[in-house]
Amino acid sequence: MRQTVTADLGGQPVETERPLLSYRDEATGERVDLTAQQVGAWAARSASLLRDGCGLGPGSRVAVLLPPHWRTAVVLLGAWASGLAVSFRPRATAGLTVLEPGGDRPFDAVFVTPERQDDWLEDVPDATHRYLVGTGPGRLADVPLGWLDWSAEVLRHGEATPDHTAIRPSDPATADGTTYGQWGALAQEFAAMLNLRAGDRLLVDAAEHEQPLKWLLAPLSAGASVVISANLDPARRDAVVAAEQVTRVL
Repeated sequence: MRQTVTADLGGQPVETERPLLSYRDEATGERVDLTAQQVGAWAARSASLLRDGCGLGPGSRVAVLLPPHWRTAVVLLGAWASGLAVSFRPRATAGLTVLEPGGDRPFDAVFVTPERQDDWLEDVPDATHRYLVGTGPGRLADVPLGWLDWSAEVLRHGEATPDHTAIRPSDPATADGTTYGQWGALAQEFAAMLNLRAGDRLLVDAAEHEQPLKWLLAPLSAGASVVISANLDPARRDAVVAAEQVTRVL
């Protein structure tokens, strides 16, 4: 299966085989396919941005207010590869008070879409480093004062794997104190519930499943690939399943 990859943000398509992570927007026709190697390269860039660009490391806290998307995946993987504690806040939490340990102090970094950053209902956490992450192709046309465009900043960092960070299973992976070991076990349990196996291809409706445990951690723990579909019309689901050679639907 050959796909066109446009995720280099430079507009240079690359032909590749068997994507690990696919993102398709049914409304705009945008499509991005990333192999395991490309996912790793983007996650390395994201980790380098956090570690070298922001000076963050184990003990640092980041807030992520992003939908299921290939950029969200590499932001999360980069943060976890750096030993950071992530506060993932789905759209459903807008207007709600989120109580977490250390909630009375600013985060070290925050990642949010322009739509949620502009939403009066959202209480976007304060942070030392603030990044807007677009969900469309290319870079953002307008970035407010005090914010940076993640798509531009991440390209300042190379694809080489950053220096090794020792992460223990008992270290907190999320800001609520849930550890890396606990999230790993939860991911494996959820993958077993879905009967996911190595080589499976999982279709995820982005509007229905925001939690990365479901659309990212569980399939990766099982060795499955993922197709994230935004603006998915239920009437076209069967057509997407056939076109993507999907074996499981979330």
